[in-house]
Amino acid sequence: MTMLTLTVNGKSVKRDVPPATLLSEYIREHLRLTGTHVGCDTGQCGACTVHIDGQAVKSCSVLALAAQGAALTTIEGLANADGSLHPMQTAFNQCHGLQCGFCTPGMVMSAVDLVTHHACSTETQIREGLEGNMCRCTGYQNIVKAVAQGATAMKA
Repeated sequence: MTMLTLTVNGKSVKRDVPPATLLSEYIREHLRLTGTHVGCDTGQCGACTVHIDGQAVKSCSVLALAAQGAALTTIEGLANADGSLHPMQTAFNQCHGLQCGFCTPGMVMSAVDLVTHHACSTETQIREGLEGNMCRCTGYQNIVKAVAQGATAMKA
């Protein structure tokens, strides 16, 4: 076991973890933050996307100990301190950018990263920016609309 110390959703966390623990497992099983979903365990679907030090990362492809000392944000930590939703979460809700909801946490986390770090003003840019996230239900049209609306709201 190794002591892992990091900041999760703004709170300092210390836990002993086995060295081979994936970050997705640490988040879900050790911290009980189940909004981060695991769909493939191979980094292909993006359902497990979280932010490490402000960058989107697929947590099923990272050992938990690799996040030592980092600031980790999960979907649970994306909302505002007063409990109101982040503009991207609101946009996904308003644009019906979800169907079954399984991919939604990872999709929202990737969308926030995309808007924060890259110019994405066209549908093509949004689609390309979300390539690493799979949705098996929606056909992506409403997801693209949600990201565009969320981007506008984040800039405001």
